Amino acid sequence: MSFTSDGEAGRPEVRRAVTDVRALRALAHPLRLALLNHLMTFGAQTASQCAEVVGSTASNCSYHLRSLARFGLVESVDPVDGRERPWRSTATGLQFGATDDQATTLGVDSAERLLVEKQIDDEANLTRRAVAQRDETPAGWRDAMMLSGYALRMTPEELRALGEKLDALIRPYIGLTRTDAPADSDVVELRLNAYLHPDALRTAAAQGRNTPATKDDER
Repeated sequence: MSFTSDGEAGRPEVRRAVTDVRALRALAHPLRLALLNHLMTFGAQTASQCAEVVGSTASNCSYHLRSLARFGLVESVDPVDGRERPWRSTATGLQFGATDDQATTLGVDSAERLLVEKQIDDEANLTRRAVAQRDETPAGWRDAMMLSGYALRMTPEELRALGEKLDALIRPYIGLTRTDAPADSDVVELRLNAYLHPDALRTAAAQGRNTPATKDDER
């Protein structure tokens, strides 16, 4: 999980694995996840600034930001104008669920599933908003917009290698860490999801095959 930003460009890259069940459950709360997403997208923000975006009150945002801070996910920073203290994410990228502690694996899996389901809903809503505003979007950004789907035929090893290559291509553009962003750059949301097709195993079983199959061509 990684977000773009232009609010705190040039921060050192900190990719953090979140394995604490309590932290995962805290993030599954809709407002807390929205707050963290906003901070990781736009950099340091005050509770009042967050409230305008997430549709809540400054006091409620302050409460949930303090909850995130208890798990080390956000931290307060010195105010620029001496007034309201901003908050920022403590990491520039997050990964969820990986743990070697088998005793907590079930709890982590359950909490991670709740979090992932919430993320999927949020991503779908964000895409719908982008499409709904497409006519108001400047032509250059509208022409560069990508909404593509692919059905690939790969091995698990190939999928893992592809993911690593894509990550290497994308990582230099992450806003929190980028130092060479052009003056006309802005915040771009990019999501890549890749997984064994949910119908692949069923299709393979129906055809009497051991290997799941998907289409070779691009949709």
